[in-house]
Amino acid sequence: MSEVKTKMTFAVGARRVDAHGSLAHCKSADIVLDTDLAGRPDAFNPAELLLAALAACMIKGIERVTPILKFELRGVEVRLHGVRQDVPPKMESIDYEILVDTDESDHRLELLHDNVRKYGTVYNTVAPGTQLTGVLRRLPQ
Repeated sequence: MSEVKTKMTFAVGARRVDAHGSLAHCKSADIVLDTDLAGRPDAFNPAELLLAALAACMIKGIERVTPILKFELRGVEVRLHGVRQDVPPKMESIDYEILVDTDESDHRLELLHDNVRKYGTVYNTVAPGTQLTGVLRRLPQ
């Protein structure tokens, strides 16, 4: 007999505050959204939120597998750059660099990168519709 797995679900609400911004709410957290047509420097716009979600996915994936792999690290930094096409409007490409502060071998770094690519929910959602390329490397000393 096979077990029925319960699927994870997620719920986020958002509301317009005024012509300059909106507010997203999830659990007990709020994020100010840049929904102003002129843009605003103190909030993430939708494309930046997508990149931030991808970065969070990568870091969370690393947090998930480091205990399993017994991978030692002191820190992780993710840098992303997205290019938007106009017609139809979409993120056509995203380049990323994951910098890991670690003494682990290059082979173990590649194993960590493989796990980020295989098991990231947001990564695997974005990848089929976007040219998604990047590297995971050791943070320079």
